Amino acid sequence: MQTGISTASLFFRKTTEDALEFLSKNKVACAEVFLESYCEYNLDFGKLLKQKQGNIAVHSIHTLTTQFEPQLYSINERAKADSFKLLDMAMQAGEQVGAKYYTFHGGARFKKTPIKLDFERVGRITQDILDVCKSHGITLAYENVHWGYYNYIGFFSELIKRVPELKATFDIKQARQSGIHYSEYIKEMGSKIVTAHISDYREDGKMCLPGKGITDFKDVFTRLADVGFDGSIILEVYQSDYKEEEELFESLDYIDNLAEKVFK
Repeated sequence: MQTGISTASLFFRKTTEDALEFLSKNKVACAEVFLESYCEYNLDFGKLLKQKQGNIAVHSIHTLTTQFEPQLYSINERAKADSFKLLDMAMQAGEQVGAKYYTFHGGARFKKTPIKLDFERVGRITQDILDVCKSHGITLAYENVHWGYYNYIGFFSELIKRVPELKATFDIKQARQSGIHYSEYIKEMGSKIVTAHISDYREDGKMCLPGKGITDFKDVFTRLADVGFDGSIILEVYQSDYKEEEELFESLDYIDNLAEKVFK
């Protein structure tokens, strides 16, 4: 088990490559690289990241919200084909920095009305997505997201019946935004969890850095340990959740100290 920081925590403050270099220079052990736009989904950008990487290990890559991921499931064949091309290009970038996992938002569910998913179709396409990732040495890790397919308990259980190699990314913020207690997601994902995105929130609901809010992280980490978690705990917050960048490292120290006590 290791801890690290997502470059997404520096979104709007630094470019992706400069954020990775900044984390590396500050001796962060591992990172999730958040690719911010289409110009970063390619081999050349991956090479640029490699130049900036230094000694930091890239645990995973992530792409921006809905730029192409929902369209991977599109019934429009042209949109789907274009999205798979973008997926492959993003994986080329990830391969350059040795990313192990792809944190995947998946399909979108923007409408409030219930939808009935065709799990056979979703499973087939997810397997195709996994295969593209795998061709670049990267494993697909489906994330719970409040606006995505995985915003309720039961989705992941159905999906892994059809895609047994699939892994999971647990996001505590997204669980809260879905109105579901984090323990329910940890229970469903179980030993499939390879990445845990953590953040905190105050009593007034405002997001903040872990250690500055009211989340019981000892309980969170204990539940992760109980399902055999041995991946990376990644600090992922918004740039507005803190003032000084030094606060990121103070929060990471808090996470490290607590994790050492739980993951023995």
